[in-house]
Formats: sequence, structure tokens, C-alpha cells
Amino acid sequence: MAVRRAVDPEKTRAAVAAVADWLRDEHAEDPPRPQVAEAVRSTARTLAAVAPGASVEVRVPPFVAVQCVAGPRHTRGTPPNIVETDPRTWLLLATGLRTIDDAAAAGALQLSGSRARDIAAALPLVALPQ
Repeated sequence: MAVRRAVDPEKTRAAVAAVADWLRDEHAEDPPRPQVAEAVRSTARTLAAVAPGASVEVRVPPFVAVQCVAGPRHTRGTPPNIVETDPRTWLLLATGLRTIDDAAAAGALQLSGSRARDIAAALPLVALPQ
């Protein structure tokens, strides 16, 4: 069984703060890939800590996939409930700058399975600094 890494709230806030300008302005210069990766991984792991379980898999390629939300657990093959998106959309969701419904309607978020939207109850995960 995979070991879950502990989440450090301060590091998560710092990682998100490092990409805040990019999240607020889609025309801003892209931050360095390692900064985006750290923000995505730390917020996704925060989701897994806030909504523990294994009934939904959240995928943010190429950086992370986590399982979360209590409920029926899958053990083999493709999980029945999947949320998949790009790194920027994930961070917009994680910071509350975008909703699940808006991202899905725009085609930026793929949801499959009846429980996929359950992650909305745990969002936002971190506030952007002012």
C-alpha cells in the first residue's frame, strides 16, 4: 500500500502564493514548472487529507493523482469515480477562483462517476494571499 505524505499547511500556502499572479491573470507569464508542480502536489495531497478515502481519484497530469472521499473503495483497474484536469484549472479549483460546475461546463474538468463531484465539499483548500 502506498504511504501518504503528510501535508504541511505552511508549505502549501507558500507554494500557492508562488503561483498566485498566474492564477489571478491567465495572461501572466507561466511560473517555473517546479513551482507549479509543488503547488499542484501540495494542494492535491491536502485534498486527500481533508477528505480521506478512496472512492474518488483526482488526477492532475503530469504531476499527481490522489485518492480521496470516503465511500466504496476500488482495488483494481480504473476507479469508478475520476476527476481529471490540467494544473492551472486544478489550482483555480483549490483556491476557490473557479467552481467545479464552471470548470466542467467549460470543458476544463472531466468528471466520471456518480461521486466525482463530491470533492466540491472540500473546496477551496487554500486562500490566495491578498
